[in-house]
Amino acid sequence: MLIYSQRDTHQSVKKLLPSFYEQPTLEVATALLGKILVRKLDDEILAGKIVETEGYIADIDNACHAYRGITERNKMMFGKAGTAYVYFTYGNHFMLNVVTEPEGKAAAVLIRALEPLKGLDEMKSRRGVEKLVDLTNGPGKLTQAMGIDRALNGISLQSKELYIADGETIARKDIVVTARVGISQSKDLPWRFYINENKFVSKGKPSADINR
Repeated sequence: MLIYSQRDTHQSVKKLLPSFYEQPTLEVATALLGKILVRKLDDEILAGKIVETEGYIADIDNACHAYRGITERNKMMFGKAGTAYVYFTYGNHFMLNVVTEPEGKAAAVLIRALEPLKGLDEMKSRRGVEKLVDLTNGPGKLTQAMGIDRALNGISLQSKELYIADGETIARKDIVVTARVGISQSKDLPWRFYINENKFVSKGKPSADINR
């Protein structure tokens, strides 16, 4: 299929293979930058470039939902790599996470921000905003813009409804690494990644900046 950019150019894209998501979580978190999140709604395609991510690893991270073991809410994190873990938070936001690593090891990458590429009118309607920069510059904003909710929890990212397609590879020198945003535990872990100087990155303030 073809995904159009804001500059009206296009390129052929293909879904990331399941093996991509089986890699260590923080490697997946950085490798996802520049890739294309695609949501199919009826006959419309919504798409955006991933520009910001965060990693969560239950074994060593008490900010992770699965840190204290499996529950009905977090069980998807223990499933196959390359599935979606979607949860509801703060009473009004859905969050999209990508399950990583071998099955049984609870870990995931939170998709924090996108650069919108396709389906902009639909995204604007769903968000109730007109400014492009405000459409998907936060984890709750992007799920609202793309119609991602709990119905997609556990869906394979090989599906037609939701998947991540190959895109550009972001050089390490262009990736900013900071502490994560909006958490009260494990605040200093340098597990937030974003594309430097990308205007669609969220406005969340980390507890610390980390230099590579």
